[in-house]
Amino acid sequence: QVQVVESGGGLVQAGGSLRLSCVISGGDFNSLIMGWFRQSPGKEREFVATIIRSESSRDYSDSVKGRFTISRDNAKNTVYLQMNSLKPDDAAKYYCAAHPWSGHGTLFRATDYAFWGLGTQVTVSS
Repeated sequence: QVQVVESGGGLVQAGGSLRLSCVISGGDFNSLIMGWFRQSPGKEREFVATIIRSESSRDYSDSVKGRFTISRDNAKNTVYLQMNSLKPDDAAKYYCAAHPWSGHGTLFRATDYAFWGLGTQVTVSS
């Protein structure tokens, strides 16, 4: 069973940066597609970014493109989300998700991912 554990959330001022980490255990990390999602109270879980095996296979939501960077270290079974130029609208609980990659396409919907962490809270003060 794949286990997903996020860390790195916290309180940051608007314009600041945070780096979230997500460690995978119990599965073949290299075969997983990894995603970051976020959810604010009263809102649906929202896609943020996804990465397949290689650094060239990355996608972002329009709201974070140019400010956030997803990356993965296959040797450490870890995926990162570097968040720069944070805005109050970025405040949310951030979730890491994993799914066995079929070899075709990218997964953008929360319902596409089988394995989830418990989330890490990001608060952005204005």
